Amino acid sequence: MRIITNANIIMPDRMIANGTLWIADGKIVAIKEGYVAREAVDAAWSAAEWMDGQGFYLAPGFIDIHVHGGGGADFMDNTVAAFLTVAETHLCHGTTAMLPTTLTSEPEELLELFSVYELARERNTVGSRFLGLHLEGPYFAMNQRGAQDPKYIRNPDPKEYIPILERYHPIISRWSAAPELPGALDFGRAVRSYGILLALAHTDAVYEEILPAVEVGYRLATHFYSGMSGMTRRNAYRYAGAIESCFLLDQVDVEIIADGVHLPEPFLRLIHKVKGTDKMILITDAMRAAGMPEGKSVLGSLRRGTEVIVEEGVAKLPDRSSFAGSVATADRLLRTMINQGGVSLPEAVQMMTVNPARLLGLDHQIGSIAVGMDADLVLFDDHINIQHSLIAGELRYSK
Repeated sequence: MRIITNANIIMPDRMIANGTLWIADGKIVAIKEGYVAREAVDAAWSAAEWMDGQGFYLAPGFIDIHVHGGGGADFMDNTVAAFLTVAETHLCHGTTAMLPTTLTSEPEELLELFSVYELARERNTVGSRFLGLHLEGPYFAMNQRGAQDPKYIRNPDPKEYIPILERYHPIISRWSAAPELPGALDFGRAVRSYGILLALAHTDAVYEEILPAVEVGYRLATHFYSGMSGMTRRNAYRYAGAIESCFLLDQVDVEIIADGVHLPEPFLRLIHKVKGTDKMILITDAMRAAGMPEGKSVLGSLRRGTEVIVEEGVAKLPDRSSFAGSVATADRLLRTMINQGGVSLPEAVQMMTVNPARLLGLDHQIGSIAVGMDADLVLFDDHINIQHSLIAGELRYSK
């Protein structure tokens, strides 16, 4: 049992100034306006753990549905220690739940990762909780591969993905692919048949190819603007690319790397103007250098990864020809979206909590502060500096 008082509580429909929140058995059991003193409650609650919110903001824990690494580790290292390091690193920045995300790889490496994930999930008692895997690739358009290793990029093959889905669907929460590839629609149908979130990514698709993809269940644009086509010409005729298509289609949500580098201010404002708060999700897309000093690093696994350079707050390929994932953390995303994207604090919080929970079908459990929800919570100051992170009411990080 825990009581948090003297906090500005960010709820889905309003903010309670100087409010008090009660937690029991990992759940939020009551929310009230105003400060509550220990002597004003019954004996059972008086004996609970009390936390003075010190006038900080109390928000739902941040949910990162696209993250590769942090703290010097990457999920593709395929070790339990790497998984736990990433989870602990991002918890310090307010992320209480995440989808560990893969890169294109050899089939054997991916199968190994499934086993490691299951072990890491059992042993993850101090970091951000794992909500399932996000498989990013390997079914991508070669021309939009970005920093993904071209050796492993291929078209969807049912001989590969059907056994994966049959065996591992309980631990796969999301799969990203290019919807215009041969076999990508059948792949999409198979993925959706298991209730897995289906996203379009690293794609050269035009509007006429996006439409049937949306019909079979592609519902999210992976790191919107990055690794996707814009308007193209074929002979004298213009075709809307994936970017314009996702702007136009209300069925598609967009996730953005709101680090101010992948998407500078005009893009953040444009996306919000067109798609609106309800259709935007903030993601870090963080690689292993998140939370680490700038300099040389590796994208992907230490064994087979690609050397990158981290400078100016972003990871780049050594020749500076492309970004190679971000080094953002969740708190940075909120600061950037507020300061450059021009949204309010509650809107920015929604993009990192309510919206991803809804996409994953978990909005009945996490993503908002309401009675009956899991007590996954963060306390932060006016500058989004994280002071405390709680998971199921358990204090797992304090600054």
